[in-house]
Amino acid sequence: MGAGVTKSGGGGSRRRRGRRGGSQPMSEINVTPFVDVMLVLLIIFMVAAPLLTVGVPVELPKTAAQALPSETEEPLTVSLTADGLVLLQTSEIAREELVPRLRAIATERADDRVFLRADGAVPYEQVAQIMGALNAGGFSSIGLVTDVGGPALDGQDR
Repeated sequence: MGAGVTKSGGGGSRRRRGRRGGSQPMSEINVTPFVDVMLVLLIIFMVAAPLLTVGVPVELPKTAAQALPSETEEPLTVSLTADGLVLLQTSEIAREELVPRLRAIATERADDRVFLRADGAVPYEQVAQIMGALNAGGFSSIGLVTDVGGPALDGQDR
């Protein structure tokens, strides 16, 4: 009474070509782990970047001057603190050793630019003496580092 449909030949099983196991190779790339790693690296660099600057506590005077263009070489920085200490980058140095050390550094550097960071409370005479030592040490291009936001002295209120 009931009619059933049956396949003939092969006993009801098919043979597959290629791989056994039945899974096809995935043709999409999962970028989620890549994005996660990049975001973690971005956060690490955002936290670490402010820590890489020269960390000598100096209260810089404020001026209306614009920032100097960036350089390819790490800038040489000499700092003069309020209590009269002289620091070359981050290491304290005696005033008598400043010129010989600067001469040795000048022979190794391609750029003759140096940045002077002097505390606003330091008398101008001491700043001028350090500038003279920088010049005697072989650095003719001296940049005075200041903070922005000082008076423009142009007679206009800002």
